[in-house]
Amino acid sequence: MLQIKILFRNAFHNRLRSGLTILGITVAVLAFGLLQTVIGAWYAGVEAASASRLVTRNAISIIFPLPLAYAEKIRQIEGVKAVSWGNWFGGIYIDEKHFFPNFCVEPRSYLSVYPEFVVSAPELKAFLADRKGFIAGRKLAARYRWKIGDQVTLKGTIYPGSWDFVLKGLYRGRDKTVDETQFLFHWAYLNETMKRTAPTRADQVGFYMIAVQRPDLAPETALRIDKAFKNSLAETLTETEKAFNQGFIAMSGAIVTAIQMVSFVVILIIMAVVANTMAMTTRERIGDYAIMKTLGFGGGSIAVMVFGESLVIALTGSLTGMLLTFPAAKAFGQSLSAYFPIFIVSPQTLWLDLAAAFGIAFFAALIPARRAIRIGIAEGLRRIG
Repeated sequence: MLQIKILFRNAFHNRLRSGLTILGITVAVLAFGLLQTVIGAWYAGVEAASASRLVTRNAISIIFPLPLAYAEKIRQIEGVKAVSWGNWFGGIYIDEKHFFPNFCVEPRSYLSVYPEFVVSAPELKAFLADRKGFIAGRKLAARYRWKIGDQVTLKGTIYPGSWDFVLKGLYRGRDKTVDETQFLFHWAYLNETMKRTAPTRADQVGFYMIAVQRPDLAPETALRIDKAFKNSLAETLTETEKAFNQGFIAMSGAIVTAIQMVSFVVILIIMAVVANTMAMTTRERIGDYAIMKTLGFGGGSIAVMVFGESLVIALTGSLTGMLLTFPAAKAFGQSLSAYFPIFIVSPQTLWLDLAAAFGIAFFAALIPARRAIRIGIAEGLRRIG
């Protein structure tokens, strides 16, 4: 207990310098935590993907459609439990700045394949009964203050024109990893309109969502589906939902790598700052270490003092930064909810913060501790005064 008290007194001997160092560590750990959370948010869709779901798209590219007739054939393939389909609509609300994902889906089967989208029974009934109805995630509705019964108009980009919808229900995520910013409406509404305005684009779907009977059947089922449409006019590529989501993330891999590099560079910079602080502290206290040696303290005891002081400073700054990460992440997530619908500080990020704190403490004190151990008693005592 006495040794811990001495460590804290020594660590804050020069309060201004220690305070500024702790402030630097706090800012660095806060930045590191936020950057790691951004990376986690980038991969949120991949981590939330179900092992028992497959996605089937056109083998050439996802921008090419598949015939609606494939649905019944897929349903009959061994290992398939349920099939749904949909299209990326790509509509614009108000202007391009107001972005959110909007899909047209076959509602009954879609909500069956995605049970993590929870809708109350009355609202679900109202949604299914109205072809122009839509459901929205709670976060999306809160963002625009939509209420049940509100009319919302989207400007079509892929499907030109103004499209009117009526909010019939809100969905909530079964857990925190579910995206609550999506806009879902009836695929039949889109298809009926296409039959009138662009008949060649009718009865075409962008992708099929497939639930398999067991996760271990997913690879074999995917092969069976693609084999069934081999050499057809629209061949398919079927992959797990995780692999499908990973494909989109891979397009921005360079950005993710850059963010990771910046987060670790921040830690290296603050490590150099703490090392400089410890070096200055060691120089000022060389005489104290020399006196300790005359009293019989060995190099190990002195090393413990140096590393302990470094650890106190590093942990104080790191723990403060970790505590500030939560309100900062909440504010950051709210301001960029359109791009990062799931923005949660994960336990892994906190463990990385702690690892960074111990790394900073150890490497920053390494050279000063070595110098304190090797200083001679006579040389150290000459510096007193």
